[in-house]
Amino acid sequence: MTTVWSFLLVLSLLILVHEFGHFIVARRLGIKVLKFSFGFGPRLFGIIRGATDYCVSALPLGGFVKMLGEQPDEPVPDNEIKGSFSHRPVWQRAAIVFAGPLFNIIFAWAIFFVIFLSYGNPILLPDIGNVQAGSPAQKAGITKKDKIIAINGQPVKTWQEVSERIKKYPGHEISISIKRGEKLLDLIVKPNITRLKNIFGEEVKVPVIGISAAGDLKIEKLNPLEALAQASVKTWELTVLTAKGFLKIIQRAIPLSTLGGPIMIAQLAGEQAQLGLLNLFYFIAILSINLGLLNLLPIPVLDGGHLAFFTLEAIIGRPLSIKQMEFAQKIGMAILGTLMLFVFYNDIIRLLGIAHTVTTTP
Repeated sequence: MTTVWSFLLVLSLLILVHEFGHFIVARRLGIKVLKFSFGFGPRLFGIIRGATDYCVSALPLGGFVKMLGEQPDEPVPDNEIKGSFSHRPVWQRAAIVFAGPLFNIIFAWAIFFVIFLSYGNPILLPDIGNVQAGSPAQKAGITKKDKIIAINGQPVKTWQEVSERIKKYPGHEISISIKRGEKLLDLIVKPNITRLKNIFGEEVKVPVIGISAAGDLKIEKLNPLEALAQASVKTWELTVLTAKGFLKIIQRAIPLSTLGGPIMIAQLAGEQAQLGLLNLFYFIAILSINLGLLNLLPIPVLDGGHLAFFTLEAIIGRPLSIKQMEFAQKIGMAILGTLMLFVFYNDIIRLLGIAHTVTTTP
């Protein structure tokens, strides 16, 4: 039950945030919003305020916003043209469409801000947990439980800084200052260039000295301004990483078998919920960024597809014809349908514990 409720919470929350982005910008621009629904299907109950029906529908999987004149061929009374979506300048329509993905990114940022402000920033300390036998670090005299305090005279406070500094000097000797008990030592190490797989599964050449972190964490308490800055950095890093991931999938650098769908999301949501609210909301923030960027892909029926139509309209000075848009929408539906079948297949394969096999010819 934890998995089911976590899945419904995550999916509904993310889609509602997305639709709220469309809703609030449409209202700000004076577009008449006819319905803001939590869920899909038949209306169960709600309240009508002004021209908008705020309601709850039968299927609790996200929600939707319906605006006046949303479809180009939708008849709109002359006295209501001012509030019609399709009769507005292209930049206003683009702003309303872009607001959905943007609010997903903002929502992730807000979650990170609350986490950093209430919990703090967990920092992995530069304490050495293990030294590989025969590695450059061992040859230089570095041992387990040493604490790295500087590299080439530059102080380091986190394990990430250690990794980044070592990567700056491929093939060069570096000076590593360590603290061993009460002693301070300066040791010279020359990193080995090793082939490793990065986060996308690609082989890259990386300078390493053969050490691993002890895993000691320090929770750094942040004031509101620091939490705001740290949340911005985290959101930007994950947004860039997610965008690179989409690009790697398109380039086939990441195998399609790694893609997951609703079943995988439900499993992960359930697992994170069992680990606590902090983990669950961190997971929601990551998914929100993924949903926002996914919707910006230039595929018809997605927000990115509509933005592509608006860009063409701005360039040629007129909207695409109904037939052209319908044809593009069919292509978009076919692409999304194929993608959904593929991720469902991946989900079922994982659920059944069946490994993907690849046949190669020598």
